[in-house]
Amino acid sequence: MHKLAATVLPGPRVLKGWLYVLSGALLALIPMIPAGVSAVAWTPPAARPWTLALFTAFFATLMAWPRFIRDAHAHFASVLLGVRVPQPRTHTWPDRVRASVWVVAHCAGGALLAGLTFAVWLSAISPVLFWLDGGNSIDYYFFTMEVPGDRSGLWTLPLAFAEIALLGLFAAALIAVYRRFAPLFLAPRAAERVAVLEERTAVLTQRDRLAQELHDSIGHTLTASTIQAQVAGQLMDDDPELARKALASIEESSRTALEDLDHVLGLLREGKAPRAPHRTLADLDALLEHVRRTGTEVTSTVEGVLPKVPATVSREAYRIIREGLTNALRHAPKAPVKLKVDAGPRWLTVELTNPMTSAGSSRHGGSGLVGIVDRVRLLRGEVAFAPVVTAEGERWRLFARLPIRSGA
Repeated sequence: MHKLAATVLPGPRVLKGWLYVLSGALLALIPMIPAGVSAVAWTPPAARPWTLALFTAFFATLMAWPRFIRDAHAHFASVLLGVRVPQPRTHTWPDRVRASVWVVAHCAGGALLAGLTFAVWLSAISPVLFWLDGGNSIDYYFFTMEVPGDRSGLWTLPLAFAEIALLGLFAAALIAVYRRFAPLFLAPRAAERVAVLEERTAVLTQRDRLAQELHDSIGHTLTASTIQAQVAGQLMDDDPELARKALASIEESSRTALEDLDHVLGLLREGKAPRAPHRTLADLDALLEHVRRTGTEVTSTVEGVLPKVPATVSREAYRIIREGLTNALRHAPKAPVKLKVDAGPRWLTVELTNPMTSAGSSRHGGSGLVGIVDRVRLLRGEVAFAPVVTAEGERWRLFARLPIRSGA
């Protein structure tokens, strides 16, 4: 009984549902104007009621083709019917057909409910008015009914309430039908929802990659700049010219990092999928020169033809080298670094070593190394980083091997 009362009796949810269904009657007036003109011009008087309905349905179908009509129905169905109808992302011909069916059903249901509401309220109130006016005979639907003017005419009150309650039950049933089928006709199709999910996943993946890229880029810049500032401070009195070069390098690298950061933040504010600048092994010499300006000796050996390395592999190899150099600067400042890059016919190998220090023995859990592992695994390569004992003593070694060809 409580659920029945909540469905029929006035309330925010019920009134919104009534408003949505009755809005279909107002919407039906738009196609009824050209439909009425067409019915009068092309059909005989006896057939005009049927042709008016057909022409109205036809023009309502055409009216549903613009995308904004479907978008508006999805929005108002969500607000007034209380169902979740996501905004559609596409508007193909199947979408137009579904929207047309819904618009025609909305117009028909709205016109039906509006007509019944007017007729039922009139038939419910008329006996009560005749009773209050002293009684009289009344044509009630398909028969004539005598309404007395004394106390015996009180039966007109429960009759009126019964008719209004039946109207409420019918409206509640109609609203329930609209709530049930609104997502089916207005919400995005399964393929469209999958496409939206894939798009969101791509954006999140790109932003996660961006976060790792910012960590690598800005982390490298800050580490190198810190060491260069220390070098400049030490050389300020003995070699001012070299100190000025170190400060100029700090300024240049900091400006580049700020430009990259401003670019990324601007894209994030606009809600776009950010694309950070992609550097490859073609930028390796500039990276090594930037590290050498910190006073760190870097010995590099390059074998093979780097320009022939696929762009994806070249980009990830550059990031691996940059992260390895950053770790070397952070944990073993000014210690000599050896880098070997070998671009073979099937594999690209990167090996970076530097002397171990007391600070460099705790390099296992950094997010930079985790990012290297993720990159290498994504390309189905191999990676290892650990202390090793060589003829030169104990050294930290980073080794990565990336397949150049998919069948490697």
